[in-house]
Amino acid sequence: MSLQFIHDKKGNTTGVFIPIDDWQSLKEKYTDLEQEETKQVVNLSNWQKQLIDDRLNIYNSNPNDVSDFNETLNEIEKSI
Repeated sequence: MSLQFIHDKKGNTTGVFIPIDDWQSLKEKYTDLEQEETKQVVNLSNWQKQLIDDRLNIYNSNPNDVSDFNETLNEIEKSI
């Protein structure tokens, strides 16, 4: 395993880089690692949660009233 250690300006080790092949091998050997990897907590502020809720409500009220992402990008690029 070829780990690369990350250091701050003072030389203190602050992290480690694990090549993806080594990471996959570790996850196979230690199955709890996969569970830890998927436990990513995202803390949103109240205004962000409200914005998401509002947009989801709009979508759920009109699920057919949506635009294709790629088509929208193409239209934007044409107007530039």
